[in-house]
Amino acid sequence: MTTIRDSFDMVVFDWAGTMVDFGSRAPVLALMEAFAVLGAPVSEEEARRDMGRAKADHVRALFEQPRINQAWQAAHAAAPDQHAVNQVMAELQAPMIRLAEETADLIPGTADAVALLRSQGLKIASCTGYTREMMQAILPRAAAQGYAPDLVVCAHETPQGRPSPLMIYKACADLGVWPLSRVVKVDDAEVGVAEGRNAGCFTIGVAVSGNMVGLTAQALADLNGEERAVLLKVAADRLRDAGADLVIDTVADLIPALEAETVRRAGLS
Repeated sequence: MTTIRDSFDMVVFDWAGTMVDFGSRAPVLALMEAFAVLGAPVSEEEARRDMGRAKADHVRALFEQPRINQAWQAAHAAAPDQHAVNQVMAELQAPMIRLAEETADLIPGTADAVALLRSQGLKIASCTGYTREMMQAILPRAAAQGYAPDLVVCAHETPQGRPSPLMIYKACADLGVWPLSRVVKVDDAEVGVAEGRNAGCFTIGVAVSGNMVGLTAQALADLNGEERAVLLKVAADRLRDAGADLVIDTVADLIPALEAETVRRAGLS
């Protein structure tokens, strides 16, 4: 009988929108709050555009959007520079920590999926665009609900963030896992999928619970069937275009997907 361990040694998970915070709401709301306080409000759509990057890189990408750049110049009489990035990051810290903790409920299926992977001997790592300080608000709550990865790699703990593969490389080095072809990367953002592809991992996109749809579970359930289907198709297509080997709805679908991939690989050998 084949098991997932026959094909894979480790799974590297993202956090918001993948394992916690259905809809990946916390980082979006925190960015919107920080920019509003500093006189240059951003929309939810604008805030989501580069989601998954290290937070300082995300802020820089926001400043590259012409409307936001112009709004900042109008409010501050200067073009946004590194000082502006530092201002936003300082303003972002408090709402990000508060909202990360408030939205740290596990996405249904998270604890069960991790328990099964561990029972088969796989290691569990995570990479995130959050800083270490931001993660301190999430880790205890996630652990109390049954999810505590073997390793957490945070933004700025490697020379480059996503879509660079360096956070995954660090996780593999720290946990002694290789080759990268036996590592799975699971992420809800296009840049996180690109990270997995760049690392040489088997990469799975998460369409329903993450940044691509961007709705809470209740808000998603309130849509009619046609509206839901359109959103999910767009999300899945974007993740595939970013390089996902496979797209699932939520982490609850991960184990059947990996079992099917293991069977497929066994049939090729």
